[in-house]
Amino acid sequence: MDICLVNIDNNLNKSLKPMSVIGMLWLQTHFDNDQWDALSNNEVIVSKENSKLLVKDAISAGLNVELF
Repeated sequence: MDICLVNIDNNLNKSLKPMSVIGMLWLQTHFDNDQWDALSNNEVIVSKENSKLLVKDAISAGLNVELF
């Protein structure tokens, strides 16, 4: 698994967790430099709509994504 998305509330917002080096590197290409610390500390929250786009893009790039 490269990226994990976990539901955190009733609005289906998700916590974004890189699970591999490849997942982290891929996420760094999609987030601004000032957000990399939050990525590495599992502090990024993604909306339901944005998580759908992120998952689609990650899977098309060949990453393994898990949703919980």
